[in-house]
Amino acid sequence: MKIGEGTLNMAAVSGPETQPGELMELHAGDRMTREEFHRIYEKMPEDFKAELVGGIVHVPSPLKHKHGSSHLVLATVFGVYEARTPGVDAGDNTTILLGDEGEPQPDLYLRILEEYGGQSHINADGYVAGAPELLSEVAVSSQSIDLHAKRVDYRRNGVLEYVVACLRERQLRWFDLRADSEIQIAADGVCRIRTFPGLCIHAESLFAKDGAHLLSILEQGLATSEHEAFIRKLQAAKK
Repeated sequence: MKIGEGTLNMAAVSGPETQPGELMELHAGDRMTREEFHRIYEKMPEDFKAELVGGIVHVPSPLKHKHGSSHLVLATVFGVYEARTPGVDAGDNTTILLGDEGEPQPDLYLRILEEYGGQSHINADGYVAGAPELLSEVAVSSQSIDLHAKRVDYRRNGVLEYVVACLRERQLRWFDLRADSEIQIAADGVCRIRTFPGLCIHAESLFAKDGAHLLSILEQGLATSEHEAFIRKLQAAKK
């Protein structure tokens, strides 16, 4: 992405569908509906990234190495869990159509497929529509938004659990959005996601980028009776 830290995007958008007087740009701080945001966003250059959170446009800063490398480690955990759990779908930097005022692009999501009883679906245009059960963000410069505005918007629109990896503090923040409360990670340092039994994230291994240990802890979760029972539950719910 070519947008600098704190810079607003001023690129004009033109095309045969643009009507006289129609807003043709997205600026940080703009207020609009998701429908309006989506219409404009689809006309923006491909390297431009923006999110709509609670009806307000956010234009994120470029991502540095620390964010990208940590993101990859956490994404590996989500990907392995998806591969070992039939009926779930993991995604990376995917636009989510979330309510009338939300169109975020979270770092990671994990959702139960619609045909297995999930609460989101893929719409006719290929977008994830509705609230994935779990969303996750890797936070550095975006931490104030991730822990506040996004948390509120995700809860309001039905996301069940939310995990934020705060890189500066080396702290994994875990929220039960149904109860609107933060969950304290166990003394062994493992975050055990409730909506997806067996999904175990060892916080210190994540921040140390110790992929081998992170995956060994995940394997322990995948070997539990809880994960096995979850797979049976998904299979029983399959339409």
